[in-house]
Amino acid sequence: MLTQDEPVRVDPERLRELYMRLGEAGAEDVVCRAMEEIAVRLSHTERLYRQDRLREMRKSARSLVAIADQVGMKNLAAVAEDVTRCIDDCDPVALAATLARLLRVGERSLTAVWDLQDASL
Repeated sequence: MLTQDEPVRVDPERLRELYMRLGEAGAEDVVCRAMEEIAVRLSHTERLYRQDRLREMRKSARSLVAIADQVGMKNLAAVAEDVTRCIDDCDPVALAATLARLLRVGERSLTAVWDLQDASL
């Protein structure tokens, strides 16, 4: 069995910047909303893939890039970008593999941000 253990990177500077610019309450609101939206978009992107609605899937993955970047989820943004590239290249095998990676990295990234927030409290 192949073990897929990929470390995720969350940019703590991006989070600090949000907290400094928006204050604690504002930053927590932005981060919480972003995390909720990322969870929804990950699920939506997977559903669109299963329904073979690639144009909409691409749009959903592109929105993940922007949201993930906003809260410092560099790996997640990069993998979501890779998903859009696979769609653009019409490569169904690469798309299936990259989507699986997106879901793994997405879950781990959400956990990493929660852990960073807990550590800062």
